[in-house]
Amino acid sequence: MSSYAIEVRNVNKIYRLYDKPTDRLKEAFSITRKKRSREHRALKDLSFEVKKGETVGIIGANGAGKSTILKIITGVLNPTSGSVNIEGRISALLELGAGFNMEYTGIENVYLNGTMIGFSKEEIDARLQDILDFADIGDFVNQPVKTYSSGMFVRLAFAVAINIDPEILIVDEALSVGDVFFQAKCFHKFEEFKKQGKTILFVSHDLGSIAKYCDRVILLNKGEKLAEGAPKEIIDMFKKLLVNQLDISGDEKDKTRKEEEGCDPKGNGNLLWKDSLPVNSDIIEYGGGEATIFDFGIFDNKGTLTNTIEKGTEFTIKMKVVFNREVSEPIFAYTFKDIKGTEITGTNTMYEQLYFEPQQEGDIQTVSFTQKMTLQGGEYLLSFGCTGFRDGEFTVYHRLYDACNVSVVAEKKTVGYFDMFSKVSAEGSKRVNRE
Repeated sequence: MSSYAIEVRNVNKIYRLYDKPTDRLKEAFSITRKKRSREHRALKDLSFEVKKGETVGIIGANGAGKSTILKIITGVLNPTSGSVNIEGRISALLELGAGFNMEYTGIENVYLNGTMIGFSKEEIDARLQDILDFADIGDFVNQPVKTYSSGMFVRLAFAVAINIDPEILIVDEALSVGDVFFQAKCFHKFEEFKKQGKTILFVSHDLGSIAKYCDRVILLNKGEKLAEGAPKEIIDMFKKLLVNQLDISGDEKDKTRKEEEGCDPKGNGNLLWKDSLPVNSDIIEYGGGEATIFDFGIFDNKGTLTNTIEKGTEFTIKMKVVFNREVSEPIFAYTFKDIKGTEITGTNTMYEQLYFEPQQEGDIQTVSFTQKMTLQGGEYLLSFGCTGFRDGEFTVYHRLYDACNVSVVAEKKTVGYFDMFSKVSAEGSKRVNRE
């Protein structure tokens, strides 16, 4: 018997892309066999193994092939070539609710999905109460699914998928469903599976969860396996890949800019920091034009240019401003927002009691803000500003709202936006017997 629960061997997946729907028909019935399609290789000779009882994460940018390989492993898709060998019963948390009939009640959909997975009525009966307790949607289980809120829908779908006692669990971005309490329940179940020695294949953009739960991580890039190894090592590689600081041939390039290097307003052949960051295409900018924020960057505690910062570590935000006219005592600022647009935190040089001499036309200032990342794990938007006072009136010279996103990686979660990094201790007598 193999020690591997999942074996992927030289898997390729090729899609044919057509400019127009009619081109598919024309190609199929063409006497001359003229090709009207182009090939897209979603996976390229991909091979890896997952040992029984191992938790393996798969990470990569959008389009790397993560979801495609999961769908092939679970049988939703067939590979163009190559093979996949599975030993054990799979439960897949991919597209939650796929296969639900919107006209059926919650109970009826539980039996429908259980049957599709391969359970008999008696087996579903034995698990029904666990499913209903986990979903915790009350009397709505007897109502048609079409009347459910989106939260109730995913709760029931997750409960069905998680309570069939699989030997192999396949998870694709499915642990963040429902409210914060249901998410806690999902992660508790996930940890329970891990303690039971079940095999888990886990795809997520939440690098904190990848670091916390996975024994090993596989990095995909454009359908190919770029690397695999210890979570921290592979996550560091992924962070560099995201900002084009990783040479795919294997030699890492240190492209970290020093403050005194390059990055003038016209570039002069030098890449700007922001060119290596995921800059918002719908960035909001305005101001009187007295100054221009022409570059910005985010640097982790190792000095690496990146938009992914580990919670609890020191990081630096830098901005470069060129002055188009004379400005006295400029103020430089940054702000973090959540993805809903709520301002979370920020500061400026006036608050920090750092004051600047009057700036002349053509002057360039590089301002650095260094601090500890205390935000919770998640996605945030970073904004920049250059302002000041003219004749006693507050004046905006240039602002960049929602300039780029910052991903915070956290292995430990707390409530709210911030972690207070509490130190917990306890003093007491013997444990109370509650029996």
